[in-house]
Amino acid sequence: MDNRRSRLSRHSGLTLIELLVAISMLGFVAVLGWRGLDSIVRARIALTSDLEQTRGMQLAFAQLQSDCAHLASPAALPNRIPLVAEQGRLTLVRTVFADNQPSRLQVITYRIRDGMLTRRESAATRDLKELDTQWDIAKIDTDTSQEVVLQSDVTDMEMRLWVNGGWHTGAEALTSGSAVGPAMPTGLEMTLQMRGHDTGMLKIFLLGAV
Repeated sequence: MDNRRSRLSRHSGLTLIELLVAISMLGFVAVLGWRGLDSIVRARIALTSDLEQTRGMQLAFAQLQSDCAHLASPAALPNRIPLVAEQGRLTLVRTVFADNQPSRLQVITYRIRDGMLTRRESAATRDLKELDTQWDIAKIDTDTSQEVVLQSDVTDMEMRLWVNGGWHTGAEALTSGSAVGPAMPTGLEMTLQMRGHDTGMLKIFLLGAV
């Protein structure tokens, strides 16, 4: 009887091998749980970043749509070009409306600088000579007015203009007019290439819609 109790007492606990197996299984489960939690956190961070980037692009496009809708008419700019689309830069003249004031003109510049899409606007004026000076200053980047960052992580900006029933680059658009002069573009296509994305974000704007 004593021998039987002794054998039972020896086999009633866990052996070292069983304990090691149990610890290994718990460690394996813990690693799987940590990796799953880590992947969820990473996916959430990436999704939040994409949502913030998309929201920023929507705000930037909304601002550009407003500028394009108020593009100065040929009558307001005799013998002048209201818009030039170049590689990484868009320069345009928009009409500014204020309460109880006559309409004025303003030079707007969009450009890519150090991976950021920026917008700069000149002082509004009714003097065409002053406007020409502001246009020249904007073209050579000597404008001292404040530059607003619209979106970061932008690597490239490609644009085409709708002129005479077809899409043209900036240089082609200037030469696609008639013998009287360059044709007035009626549409702008912009593609922004974001860092980390294979495809760019494309949007089309009407020019001088209002």
